[in-house]
Amino acid sequence: MEVFPGITMSPEICGGKPCPSGISIDVATIVGMLSTGKSFEDVQEIFQITREQIYTALRYASYVTDHLPLRMSSSEQPQRTD
Repeated sequence: MEVFPGITMSPEICGGKPCPSGISIDVATIVGMLSTGKSFEDVQEIFQITREQIYTALRYASYVTDHLPLRMSSSEQPQRTD
């Protein structure tokens, strides 16, 4: 089922994690590879995906972080250190 433009979720693929449509690599894995310093070209080569699929994963990750607030208990709130 498409949950965001170009992103699908299915229990049979990646355990139901969101993935760019047509591939079996979840958004978190793609974003995680980029966060380690891998280039777009590296990620494309490693996973055999397109640049557009990478951008789709990034758009979805951005949307999720903007629209789903973190749930923290009061003891987990960031503290100032100055």
